[in-house]
Amino acid sequence: MATFLYKLGRSAFRRRRLVALLWVALLALAGVGAATAPAATSSSFSIPGTEAQRAFDLLEQRFPGGSADGATARVVFKAPAGQSMQDPANKAKVAKTVAELKSGSDQIARVTDPYTAQAVSRDGSTAYVSVAYKVNAMELSDETRDALKKTGRDAQGQGLTVEIGGDALQSMPEQGAGEIIGVVIAGVVLVITFGSLVAAGLPLLTAIIGVGIGISTITALANVLDLGTTTSTLAMMIGLAVGIDYALFIVSRYRAELAEGREKEEAAGRAVGTAGSAVVFAGLTVVIALVGLAVVNIPMLTKMGFAAAGTVVIAVLIALTLIPALLGFAGDKVVARKERKGQKKDAQDKPNAGTRWARFVIRRPVMVLLVGVLGLGAVAVPAASLEMGLPDDGVKPVSATERRAYDLLSDGFGPGFNGPLLVVVDGDKAAADKTVSTIKGLEGWAAVTPPTPNKAGDTAMITVIPKDRPSSVETEELVHDIRGATGDDVLVTGATAMNIDFSQKMNDALLPYLALVVGLAFLLLMVVFRSVLVPLKAALGFLLSVVAALGAVVAVFQWGWLGGLFGVEQTGPIMSMMPIFMVGVVFGLAMDYEVFLVTRMREAYVHGARPGEAIVTGFRHGARVVTAAAVIMIAVFSGFIGSSEQMVKMIGFGLAVAVLFDAFVVRMAIVPAVLALLGHKAWWLPKWLGRVLPNVDVEGEGLAAAQDEDDDADGKGRGKDGGKDEDRELVSV
Repeated sequence: MATFLYKLGRSAFRRRRLVALLWVALLALAGVGAATAPAATSSSFSIPGTEAQRAFDLLEQRFPGGSADGATARVVFKAPAGQSMQDPANKAKVAKTVAELKSGSDQIARVTDPYTAQAVSRDGSTAYVSVAYKVNAMELSDETRDALKKTGRDAQGQGLTVEIGGDALQSMPEQGAGEIIGVVIAGVVLVITFGSLVAAGLPLLTAIIGVGIGISTITALANVLDLGTTTSTLAMMIGLAVGIDYALFIVSRYRAELAEGREKEEAAGRAVGTAGSAVVFAGLTVVIALVGLAVVNIPMLTKMGFAAAGTVVIAVLIALTLIPALLGFAGDKVVARKERKGQKKDAQDKPNAGTRWARFVIRRPVMVLLVGVLGLGAVAVPAASLEMGLPDDGVKPVSATERRAYDLLSDGFGPGFNGPLLVVVDGDKAAADKTVSTIKGLEGWAAVTPPTPNKAGDTAMITVIPKDRPSSVETEELVHDIRGATGDDVLVTGATAMNIDFSQKMNDALLPYLALVVGLAFLLLMVVFRSVLVPLKAALGFLLSVVAALGAVVAVFQWGWLGGLFGVEQTGPIMSMMPIFMVGVVFGLAMDYEVFLVTRMREAYVHGARPGEAIVTGFRHGARVVTAAAVIMIAVFSGFIGSSEQMVKMIGFGLAVAVLFDAFVVRMAIVPAVLALLGHKAWWLPKWLGRVLPNVDVEGEGLAAAQDEDDDADGKGRGKDGGKDEDRELVSV
């Protein structure tokens, strides 16, 4: 592989104008496709195989036009002190609001009057209007949401306290701010790392081009593949992350080759042949992690995973072709000014920070290993108390109208009114009445409405109000109790039940997903490193960092530790997608650092260095780059912690902490400590397995043979001193 990539890199460098033109044309083509494609709609959300989904499907059949899975809103009114919502003046204001809501949008299915629907609290202080829509929350138009907000503002101006809750106000978080902050910080880190604006700009430019092509392609195919508006979020985050990382690895190796005295074209070929091999396999691990989301069997997640994987493939191809082409255009400007003037030549022979740290670890491997493992183990302890669910409006900041509506409903009617359960009876009136009696014999409910039959009389709906809030353990137990006490012809659904089923499905899929991703990556890394213990160590280290990150998330968002520091106003369950999402994203980034750092060690070991010397060599060349890449990712993810959305805040915090633990504790401390303790055994591979595994030549041993062929064909070497550069390179590493 190294030989093929070496030739690819040199070819791209030599034909840089053609390569650059092809990528620009591809970007333009994708942009035109995105601009001319029909406007994307929200992808339909379904959870195959769950009871809540079967109930929704049954309602669609038996209650046509009922919009069972449509968006909902609740306009909550609270009377001023000393007044009641039963006062004629306040009733008139509510009636006016109901009329405005009915005429506010053609997406509205029905609006209920609180005085006929018994939606006034016992003390008369609070009332609410229920609004049902024909489409789900993601398909609501901006005009519909604006009409809802305007109605609330108009009613507020009439002396009543009015707040709006429900998922109708739900919208995708604004994209752009977090990414822009991340790109700016990435630029600063890259300038510090390379000391050259041109070298720093190349990873940013190519990452943006890759993300642009990926997102434009997703937009162009959105309607055809039912991708929806949420699919591009993960693709953008991952594409930006790996795009910067991969380009950073190639550019860094190119500069190192120039420092060895290579001619530019030769340096580009060698950079792609060596660091490019690491990029290919690092990219494959990310693709495995993202495509593996199909194991969860939730169509939306599967599509998101495949779309993001496509963006990663684009990032790899750009790193292997466009980067060497742009290096050809950059000329000497890719090297820092001091290095061009030769001022840092002597400094190159001095040990850098990576070298000094590696030597420290080699001298005290047991101490470093114990501190790293015990430290992450202590942070991981809270993960044992992990409670998964989907956060409701109760965890939103008090500045949000959804949170204030949630609190008003809880105070006036009870917390369960924020998450009613919908029980669907597939049977006649007698079966429905029997179900009501059964439910009333259980604990945990606050109210049970009479059955509402369909026109045919063969199906009925029953609304059950839990005593506790939607995300509580007691409400989850009530759902399970209803399902356990009734037969197969009774199904429990609604937003709360759907969230419970979604969380359970994610929980059930976690171990199979983890086994698939880690198992395939283990085999892949065994091919890369031709070792059994190195990939095993990589997988175990990753699991340790992810569990520690989950422990930190539980401590902050579930227990409330340091919650004020991160803007957590209300604790609650951890988002059910969080473990799988962290496994997929962090695993890919962790393997990037693992592959880049350890392949350089493997390269040195294969070329004759002793195990300890190989570790030092890997850190001398790779520690600075891995540190820069990790700092960039931490900065990108940390930018999302300031979001007002609890879910976005949780994702940003979790990913930032996971990268921090994995890059700086696992890869930079535990990995060299373990390798130092193992010595030569770290690179052991059974002979029979060595014969079975393909030799992909990540270390670049085949490059010398390729150079000999060039020498025979041309009669001269490619470097400044003929073929001597290659010999010097083999000795130096």
